[in-house]
Amino acid sequence: MMNGRVLLIATANPGKLREMRALFAFPGLELVSLADLRILQEVDEGSDYAENARRKATTFAVQSWLWTVADDSGLEVDALDGAPGPHSARLAGPQASDADRRRLLLEMLHPFPRPWTARFRCTMALADPGGSLDIAAGICEGEIVPAERGSGGFGYDPLFLVAGRKQTMAELSEAEKNMISHRARAVQALLPTLQQRLGLEPPSGGPSGRPRAPHVPPR
Repeated sequence: MMNGRVLLIATANPGKLREMRALFAFPGLELVSLADLRILQEVDEGSDYAENARRKATTFAVQSWLWTVADDSGLEVDALDGAPGPHSARLAGPQASDADRRRLLLEMLHPFPRPWTARFRCTMALADPGGSLDIAAGICEGEIVPAERGSGGFGYDPLFLVAGRKQTMAELSEAEKNMISHRARAVQALLPTLQQRLGLEPPSGGPSGRPRAPHVPPR
C-alpha cells in the first residue's frame, strides 16, 4: 500500500542523491533511495530532459508503489551548440569518470574563443503509481573555465563558473549550491505541487528551514 509520506528519490548517482536528500528534507517526509529498496533496474534514456525524467519517475513509481521524484539534467555550452546537453553523463562513454568527461569537454572547447558561456539545466518529474505526473525545470547560467577549481560537487562543477560570482560550483559550500543550482531551482518550482500532493506543511523557509532559492522565470 502506498504511503503518501514517503518519497522515493530515483537516482543511482551518489552526488545527485546527496543533493536531493538535502533539498527534499521536509519534516514528516521520509526519503528513500533506489538502493534502500534494492531496485537495480535501469531505464533507457532518450535525448530530451523532460522525457527522461518522466520515464524514470513513472517507471520507479509503479515498481515501488511510492511517490517518486526523478530528474534529468545536463550542461549546455553555447560554443558547442548546446552540447553535451542530455548526453552530459555519457559524453566520454558509459564507463568514463567525471574527470574523463571534464577533460574531453575542455578538448572540445579548445578551438573556440572564450568566454565559453554555458548553463546547467534540470528537469524534474514527480509521479505516483496511479499515473499523476508533474514537471518542473530550473536553469543556472554561467561559463566554462579552462582549468578545474574547487573540490566540492561532482560532474562538471569544477569547470562551471556561476554567473554573477567568482566561484565555480565546486568552490561553493553544499548549502550555497543548494540555493542557486539548476537542481535547487527545479525543486523550488516543484515544491508547491509536492506539498499539495503529499499533504506536507509548507516550511518557514526552504527545505529544512533554509531561505528559498530565488525565483527563476520560465524560459
